[in-house]
Amino acid sequence: MPRPILATIDSAALTHNLALAAQLIYGARVWAVIKADAYGHGIAVAATAFAAADGLALIEIENAIRLRELGWKKPILLLEGCFSDVDWHAAAEHRLTCVIHSDEQLSEFEATPLSRKLDIYLKFNTGMNRLGFRVDRARDLVARLALNVGVGEITLMTHFARADEAGGHLEQLRLFNEATTGLPYARSLANSAACFDFDRVGGAATATSNDSARPGIMLYGATPFTHLSRSAAALKLKPAMTLTTEVIGVQTLTVGDAVGYGATYTATRAERVAVIACGYADGYPRSAGTGTPIIVAGTRTRVVGRVSMDKITVDVTDIPLARVGSAVELWGAQLPVDEVANAAGTIGYELLTAVAPRVHRSVI
Repeated sequence: MPRPILATIDSAALTHNLALAAQLIYGARVWAVIKADAYGHGIAVAATAFAAADGLALIEIENAIRLRELGWKKPILLLEGCFSDVDWHAAAEHRLTCVIHSDEQLSEFEATPLSRKLDIYLKFNTGMNRLGFRVDRARDLVARLALNVGVGEITLMTHFARADEAGGHLEQLRLFNEATTGLPYARSLANSAACFDFDRVGGAATATSNDSARPGIMLYGATPFTHLSRSAAALKLKPAMTLTTEVIGVQTLTVGDAVGYGATYTATRAERVAVIACGYADGYPRSAGTGTPIIVAGTRTRVVGRVSMDKITVDVTDIPLARVGSAVELWGAQLPVDEVANAAGTIGYELLTAVAPRVHRSVI
């Protein structure tokens, strides 16, 4: 028998969330972002579930090539572009669309003769201060690219740092618009948070069928907002991953008994503690301390003590039916991943992408 921990991937939920994204963005194209193995859900599953997307976007060129081998024929966007001349040749061979975000990358592209034209997303830094050209160089860079016979379509893009905050996008959008107004090229601006507030990022008024959005975390049923009042359920998203396991042991404690490494939890009454088959080596965060929500035998309870490599201890004092073999949900259909992440001091993105390879996946 395999270890009981299991990540169940709901492909219908993925498809539902993609359809919601498409409804939100007023006819603009949708790049379904599937980096980090589709946020831990598997790129092969995502390629099927996101069949209606206008294209798939990711970081890893090897996975872009894999998508072609799996039969994906629509566009594929490399969000960080290429890292060598070998990558540029592979991008041409496999008909990939590439971001260019730096002078070094642009020079390498210009110096590499390719077998076909590449569509280019020219990325500008409007305040995130990660990747991207200074936005005041937009007109010069566009003119330079337009003269290159190896360039197909050009799209102008930026990435919002604070789209999850009210008005957090405004300064970046102002800088982008000032620098690009009048340039006859499509734009790509909206991430997941901005998709939900497409009006306030200026999208509804100006979007064309050539513009595009790049939803990521929302496609997997987690909220892009840090404030849980804008929960995934409130946003009508469906959770696409449910992480489950089973109780593998039960301990009976008396007052003063401690639990786990470091004895960080001490019983204050007669208690029952269930040991479940999951730990930080499975991707569950070690930072999830006492009080982190969890569901045992259909009843909500809490983690107690410190998460260890392969095991978590859980208070089942008030769940008399809990015993060895009882079902446990760590997050998913009954317990939002964002709520677990919030208790652990992190975000749903990290929990989903951290689920370890040793955790078996099942697709429904």
